[in-house]
Amino acid sequence: MRTNGTQARLAAVAVIGALALTGCSSTGGKKATEQQNGAGGHANTPRFTAALITHSAPGDTFWDMVRKGAQAAADKDNIKLQYYSDPDAAKQASLVQAAVDKKVGGIAVTLAKPSALKGAVKNAEAAGIPVDGLNSGTDQMGPMGLIGFFGQDEKVAGEAAGKRLKQDGAKHPICIIHEQGNVGLNDRCNGVKEMVPSTQIVYVNGADLPSVRSTITAKLQEDKKIDWVMALQGDVALNAVKAVSSTGSKAKVGTFDTNAGIVKGIQSGSVQFAVDQQPWLQGYLAIDALWLYRNNGDTVGGGKPTLTGPAFVDKSNVDKIAEYAAKGTR
Repeated sequence: MRTNGTQARLAAVAVIGALALTGCSSTGGKKATEQQNGAGGHANTPRFTAALITHSAPGDTFWDMVRKGAQAAADKDNIKLQYYSDPDAAKQASLVQAAVDKKVGGIAVTLAKPSALKGAVKNAEAAGIPVDGLNSGTDQMGPMGLIGFFGQDEKVAGEAAGKRLKQDGAKHPICIIHEQGNVGLNDRCNGVKEMVPSTQIVYVNGADLPSVRSTITAKLQEDKKIDWVMALQGDVALNAVKAVSSTGSKAKVGTFDTNAGIVKGIQSGSVQFAVDQQPWLQGYLAIDALWLYRNNGDTVGGGKPTLTGPAFVDKSNVDKIAEYAAKGTR
């Protein structure tokens, strides 16, 4: 699915509406410094509980940004946010069902392995609980009856990254999948491979970063022709940089997603670019959309996902992103 003008305008309306609410606080406004930090105003609508349930593994800095965005929206909208995560799809589904049993007011969920989540999501909807999606599973909005979805089309993002590699003359790239069975990660590497057919896909365990580094190191030592390492996550990319350095390889490193370390890597030249899907914004919009639906029956996206990416961060614009990355929001 590709972004169109209508979809972009709808996304802008949602953000503008959220900003307008911030300016109309029942407490009479906040200091400018608080607003800059994402505190903003505070809605006077009835308080409810929203559950954000992701497939995050422990210690993944990407999800810290998603959670921060969600919390900023919850603080503004007078929502009690409960955050749960488990990389095991069956356990993630159990977390969704537990939220249903607690009769929460809304659920935002990632759908990296949608088949495992279908039953629990349908149970939520049958109980009258609005559910929206974020990050993974852009094609599941209709089939699962979600009120909205906020993320990027992973295949489109992969193709965009592949075009960058092709333009740079990549001949023998590897694409690192750090979680087997994740449909979004598969789509990213498949998109890269469509643009550069010689791309090899390498699987690693993203929950064990030392093993990630050793696997990439071994691959670089085994195949001296590798000229690009395309990571799908910031911490994996940073370990790829170490692997490149330790082996004396001339391979370049690119990645999906940003964090403070990736921003520094782009500034220093050890990372060439990052494909940014704006995780803070995904969390923010997913929770804000639940508030909009409960309080005004609003939906965002016109029945299609609201795309938060892909956008590229490279030397041409990284300095603009750096101050937000230092705050842990980009």
